[in-house]
Amino acid sequence: MLSYLADMEGVFGPFRLFRYITLRSVLAAGTALFIGFALAPWLLGKLRAFNVSQILREASEVGDLAALHAGKKDTPTMGGLLIFGAVMFSALLWARPNIYVLVALFVYTALTAIGFADDYLKITQKSSGGLSSRAKLLWQAVITLIALGALLWNGQSSALMAELWVPFIKNPLIYSMPIWFMALFLFLVLAGSSNAINLTDGIDGLAIGCTVSVALVYGIMAYAAGHAIISDYLFISNVPGSGELAVICAAMVGASLAFLWYNAYPAEVFMGDTGSLALGGLIGVIAFMIHQPLTLIIVGGIFVIEALSVIIQVISYKTRKKRVFLMSPIHHHFELKGWAEAKVVIRFWILSLIFAISGLATLKLR
Repeated sequence: MLSYLADMEGVFGPFRLFRYITLRSVLAAGTALFIGFALAPWLLGKLRAFNVSQILREASEVGDLAALHAGKKDTPTMGGLLIFGAVMFSALLWARPNIYVLVALFVYTALTAIGFADDYLKITQKSSGGLSSRAKLLWQAVITLIALGALLWNGQSSALMAELWVPFIKNPLIYSMPIWFMALFLFLVLAGSSNAINLTDGIDGLAIGCTVSVALVYGIMAYAAGHAIISDYLFISNVPGSGELAVICAAMVGASLAFLWYNAYPAEVFMGDTGSLALGGLIGVIAFMIHQPLTLIIVGGIFVIEALSVIIQVISYKTRKKRVFLMSPIHHHFELKGWAEAKVVIRFWILSLIFAISGLATLKLR
């Protein structure tokens, strides 16, 4: 919205500064941070008033972990609404609308709604079940098709979205993906990142802290992809207009930091599926649109490890009747080994930062 002030530089010269994505990204991060802090006390009060508390699994399901997490019983959930409000307000204020911005915000809004429905069912049914995995995947598939349809219908993005870029290669691996392959690929990226962050959200501050480093790196990547000179220098895909996604990533960083203030150990609020599913999907669709989807495997290394630990555990138990980890996702394995919760979180943050920097370095390694 305020980006259009740049068109009025004839009235007031300094308005031209709003043309620069870098400035608007900084302002977006600051705005989201401010909105998050301003909104948090009111939202937390409402969540407590309505008894919107986290539903914990019983000892019969998680064994010794139930005792370790017993103190979290009355902690409010659905804190993802705080992140959503801050990101949306800031993005609408500072990002110049185009097809990439609109698709990103649509995916974020739709997945927030699905996560909200999941959390709502858990709370009302007093169960840790919520929406079935099949229902979540079905809705993620619907969102994928709508997002891809919008990208292919728009003349600005249709041809570019057909290209498949991979790390370390200077040119597209595939110049024109078939529509069915694009749909399948986007679904895997969107659902994979969405569910991976959802799995990581198991202890105080872990998922949101790792999200900060991933969002920051993808903000830089989005800016580079939208800048013709920088993308040409780095031999990466130039996606005109995608630089505006850096503003959304910056808003995500600011909102995540505000939420982390209240989610740090001991957490005063959990994001719930309302936050984790949506943040993962937003990062995934941004990665797809700037042609860096496979780089997400490196940048989001912690999320990948968490998801793989669940897959490995399930396969091992079904085929060998033996568990590889004391419990999955893997952060619970270290908790059960005796690591303090805060130590697990800090060490995973360190690894997340290393993965993020390594992923950013791939821009130059071509």
